[in-house]
Amino acid sequence: MSTKIRVVVSSFGRPFLESLPPHTRKISLPETRVLYTVLRSPHIDKKSREQFETRVQKCVLDIKAERHELRHKLFWLARHRMFGGQMEVQVFSKTRLDPKLLPLPQRKP
Repeated sequence: MSTKIRVVVSSFGRPFLESLPPHTRKISLPETRVLYTVLRSPHIDKKSREQFETRVQKCVLDIKAERHELRHKLFWLARHRMFGGQMEVQVFSKTRLDPKLLPLPQRKP
């Protein structure tokens, strides 16, 4: 059965990702930018303003793994420290449904 781990990495700087495991796909997402405008003087100069910005860069890592490799990949994520960043981990798993193991519906007379 195949398992997919999706990791969304967001940080203020470029995510420094090296030594990615095999079967990894990196997808870059658009950069978000937020502007803050602050008055320089609290008294009369409304025209004198200063602007600050925060930029957040995101990327998605799709890691494909088999069920028996899943623990190794998750340990790799735990060991991979990214300072100044945030990681969100999602795990998707595909399993097959065996119809022989399903309980049969009981008929009412």
